[in-house]
Amino acid sequence: MILFKPSSPCMKLLRKYTSLILPCFFLLCMLSSCAQSKKMADSTKPLIVFVTGDHEYSGEATLPFIAAELEKNYGFRTKFLKAFPDQNAEENIPGLEALKEADVAVFFLRWRRLPADQIKFIEDYLKSGKPVVGFRTTTHAFNYPKGHALEKWNSFGELVFNAPPGWGGKANHTHYGHKSTTEVSVIATEEKNPLLTGVGNFSAKSWLYKVLPDYPDKGSKWLLMGHSINPDKPDAVDNPVAWTGVNTYGGKFFMTTLGHPEDFSQESFQRLIINAIHWAGGKPVPKNWAGKLEINVPYRGL
Repeated sequence: MILFKPSSPCMKLLRKYTSLILPCFFLLCMLSSCAQSKKMADSTKPLIVFVTGDHEYSGEATLPFIAAELEKNYGFRTKFLKAFPDQNAEENIPGLEALKEADVAVFFLRWRRLPADQIKFIEDYLKSGKPVVGFRTTTHAFNYPKGHALEKWNSFGELVFNAPPGWGGKANHTHYGHKSTTEVSVIATEEKNPLLTGVGNFSAKSWLYKVLPDYPDKGSKWLLMGHSINPDKPDAVDNPVAWTGVNTYGGKFFMTTLGHPEDFSQESFQRLIINAIHWAGGKPVPKNWAGKLEINVPYRGL
């Protein structure tokens, strides 16, 4: 064994490097501990999983602004899923296994035909009774051909959001024309509903969806009413455009038939969405509003 005298050059060199290495070692330990603490803290935040895929309204472009705001200012984690390779791909939304860990699922879908293995993730989530949030064309989220093994999912709107069971059909679910707009007003009896904190009357670009007279299903609570401006049908009537309730699977939900990309530029609509996701996630609706978001996504059309 080789021994060095305390005053030897080798020992002096060893002491020098030890004095440098030990602080670095302790710093790394502290950073690692901080990273672990942050990871643990993040894991306690509610996880919101967005599931998007619509041909027309650019949900895959508008909702990421909401997701980012939820993470930045409101204490949520988010995961964003979209149709692949683009919004017109009706048979593939990769990553749906994320629903296994979701606390809230947000759907903005239109006429998808997902394979059975992907539908299974959605079905399992719904059967868990966890909360859901839906936008506009999610009333007709799926469009399987008659006789298909998954045809029942064409009634997704009814099963999950107490809405009409698909476009047209027995409910005559339709709208009042692409040249019309909608005046949205708070239903008087719901003015003090926490979900409507900071939400006032506003003009929506969305053409009004007809859901009455049979929907929303009995037991749903109407929040906002829509009045069509310049409708293309002479028998146009006011229809609810936002409501809550409990669905077939026992989960609570928030549904809105609004969702045109220009609606997302409206502060009241932004506030409504943020409030609804807090409510769905079991968190108090925020009293302190972080401020209006700049969302300027153009309407894509069909």
